[in-house]
Amino acid sequence: MRAADRPSDATRTAPTVRTAAAARAHAQSVVRERWDAQGRMLREDDVVDLTLVVSELVTNAIRHGAGLAGFDVEPTPDGVRLAVHDHSDVVPDVAYGSGALPADHHGSGYGWPLIIRLARDIAIDRRAGGGKTIRVFVPLRDVSG
Repeated sequence: MRAADRPSDATRTAPTVRTAAAARAHAQSVVRERWDAQGRMLREDDVVDLTLVVSELVTNAIRHGAGLAGFDVEPTPDGVRLAVHDHSDVVPDVAYGSGALPADHHGSGYGWPLIIRLARDIAIDRRAGGGKTIRVFVPLRDVSG
């Protein structure tokens, strides 16, 4: 695809994301493509944060949201907006929590605290045809900043 044909700030829907690994790869490629085109280099710790947020959101959609219905990535000058669509109307009550880690660990419970700590502008909207969309913003910085 020629550079002139690529969307610059448009939301990029992943073609066939069915797993957290595919979602991570898609998000990283979209972000790196955008930043590379601008001659900027991402801080690796921010890329790690992005991949953690993507992993948790997509895994939650698969495990608790009756399946992944879609995954969108929108790069911005200061980070990336993610939208994860699933088939469940249930809004997790911990989604608007403090980000505190659970007091006792029984194999789960760290996902939403990680998302809350690493992402901003968390919003959950019910979809007209059923299910919900979880939107977050993950800040990214240039290595020079």
